[in-house]
Amino acid sequence: QVQLVESGGGLVQAGGSLRLSCTVSILLFNDMGWFRQSPGKQRDLVARITGGSITWYADSVKGRFTISRDNAKNTVYLQMNSLKPEDTAVYYCNFVNSRLRTSWGQGTQVTVSL
Repeated sequence: QVQLVESGGGLVQAGGSLRLSCTVSILLFNDMGWFRQSPGKQRDLVARITGGSITWYADSVKGRFTISRDNAKNTVYLQMNSLKPEDTAVYYCNFVNSRLRTSWGQGTQVTVSL
């Protein structure tokens, strides 16, 4: 079973930055994504990156978030700048292909205060 470990979350003021990291036990060149979930809401994909580092972003984070990957380190990153209170959520990384998503990590909490 694939293991995913997210880290880097925390409490930050609006306008601040955080860098999230996700270590994957088996990354290979699969498409990876960062998802987020706020209380009472569904888990949504906010950024994705292909094995060849082509990226996509949800409109809500475009221009502020940057996803990247280091295949040699089995790690995916999410650089988050100009954070807003509405970015507050638990952030998870996982495979974009739902057939590969056999488990979820514990996530990392991001809290943005005014």
